[in-house]
Amino acid sequence: MRDEDWGTVAEIYKQGLEEGTSTFNTECPSFTEWNEGHVKNCRFVFEEEGKVVGWIALSPSSSRCAYKGCVEMSVYVDRNYRGHGIGTALVNTIIREAEKDGYWSIYSAIFSINKASIALHKKCGFREIGYRERIAKDRFGKWQNTTLMEYRAS
Repeated sequence: MRDEDWGTVAEIYKQGLEEGTSTFNTECPSFTEWNEGHVKNCRFVFEEEGKVVGWIALSPSSSRCAYKGCVEMSVYVDRNYRGHGIGTALVNTIIREAEKDGYWSIYSAIFSINKASIALHKKCGFREIGYRERIAKDRFGKWQNTTLMEYRAS
């Protein structure tokens, strides 16, 4: 992912905001805010015919030194390109690159109603480690549960 990809990355993220099944955020952050919250070395886009149609990035799960190898993953695919293996390609890429960079635990908190995302994570080797019941309200004011999933490097 290059800085100049942000416009399209943000548009794909906004689709997730509108759908209300992938984030509790209600607004898209600025590039500066997003950039500061994500690790610099593991950000990727998927391009189809030169157009960014999906993205994936990691953010630290804690600022504590003991957890430096633990990260949280975000993956988003443009609604018009879902179901074509793009999410799988992105997740498999981030797993490979994260391991090279010394990350040993990749974590995801997924809306439990987002069955497609849960299936994607399982397909790529993540395991369910728990759930959080009624953890927060979505943008429509409805309480949501999250399914917690983790990939462990070998």
